[in-house]
Amino acid sequence: MRNLPPLGARPPVLEMAQVNKTFGRDVVALDGMSLTVGQGDFISLLGPSGCGKSTALRLISGLMSPTSGRIDWSGGQAQGDLGVVFQEPTLMPWATVAQNVYLPFRLRKQSYESVKDEILDALRLVGLEKFLNAYPRELSGGMKMRVSIARAMVTHPRLILMDEPFAALDEITRHKLNNDLLALKSKIGCTVIFVTHSVWESVFLSDRIIVMAARPGRVIEELQVDAPYPRGEAFRTSPQYAAHCKAASDALHRAMEAA
Repeated sequence: MRNLPPLGARPPVLEMAQVNKTFGRDVVALDGMSLTVGQGDFISLLGPSGCGKSTALRLISGLMSPTSGRIDWSGGQAQGDLGVVFQEPTLMPWATVAQNVYLPFRLRKQSYESVKDEILDALRLVGLEKFLNAYPRELSGGMKMRVSIARAMVTHPRLILMDEPFAALDEITRHKLNNDLLALKSKIGCTVIFVTHSVWESVFLSDRIIVMAARPGRVIEELQVDAPYPRGEAFRTSPQYAAHCKAASDALHRAMEAA
């Protein structure tokens, strides 16, 4: 990872202040969520289904508006500041890998020729430069997710939102993509908010874990993972990793009891 200031001393990217989201008359999806996101943070939202993790991402992305409270970008939000990776790769099946990665530029009305080098660089970062002319049907599940990550990162956004992107993958592929994601983050220096149900994944990836409870969706605890980056198999098998996993698991159990 690039050298970053310590947690708590990083310039803010985004702030959520007492954000509430209610659907219909009485379904409280998110209750009083406050969160300051610092530049370079890797934050995992960890909690059971129905605790508001995905709702929080949709609010940050602007796909929906809060019922009350506020979400502020430091310095304002500019075009290209945000990249999103969903649970499914959501690739256009009729388009090549390169054309799928081109989509954010296309929406900004930039020609393919003017950004083809950036597209190739993004595909190199995810190890798919030899597949730029392939179609999604020709790719494995892990490769499709790499294309989705390349598309989210191609504009070098300030913040990337990832909604359980590896949940449907086998464990070996998931571990590999966890490793690759940290390497990619280091190279482009972005900030990540990552939704997961996995204690082990949250500890491996994150420097901050936000533990949430359901009914209503709310933040219960925040944990810090002080292990240095880069992280690899040595960290996964270390006593430090086991201790952080136990702390996160205990916090998750408390969140489930609170629900």
